[in-house]
Amino acid sequence: MLRTLWWRCRPGPALGPAPGPGLGAGLGPGPGLGCGLGPGLVPVRGRKSRHDPPAKSKASRLKVPPPVDPEELLVITERYRQHRLVLGALRAEFRAEVLRAKREALLTQEDSARLEQEHRSLMAWNQEQNTLQRERREERLRKQEEEERLQKLKAAETQARKREALLKEKEKEVLRLQEEAKTFITLENLDARIEECLDNPRNYNFAIDKEGRIVKRTVLS
Repeated sequence: MLRTLWWRCRPGPALGPAPGPGLGAGLGPGPGLGCGLGPGLVPVRGRKSRHDPPAKSKASRLKVPPPVDPEELLVITERYRQHRLVLGALRAEFRAEVLRAKREALLTQEDSARLEQEHRSLMAWNQEQNTLQRERREERLRKQEEEERLQKLKAAETQARKREALLKEKEKEVLRLQEEAKTFITLENLDARIEECLDNPRNYNFAIDKEGRIVKRTVLS
């Protein structure tokens, strides 16, 4: 580049076009100018070719992408998602509107009567099926209610039987305690019971075998 500019702007008449590529190459000198450019033109820098090495000031520069804020990326992603959802809903609405318009246009054609009759027959069949399904559902609900009523009745009867059995058990326990209370030691029969124990001593110092039979007993002193 410098060699080309020096060749064009050297003093004296230009003998021919400047060697090498560059803007204004091959232009003759203007009248009264020592440079090889025309009148009114100034030297400009040419563009580098793809084979030229990088400049020394930019040889060690590494191009890194700008940092991305995670929060900002999350917000942008969410907004893009909402945008796509809105666009999808609008497209679906427009598609439905177009289909509705086409359906209405078809109904206005020559076969609208046939389509209307077919529609009526289908609606009648649908109504019949709905009635049948409603009757089945009502019958099923009635059966379920009857089963629930029977289950509740059985549960109530079971609870009543359990309560009655519990009451009978409590009555038996009360009667047993009343019978046992007859043998309790009270202040009234304390002296009699002491005399009875002294008159009839019992020896509990004995040994038994595995079958529960007494095999050895000590003599009371």
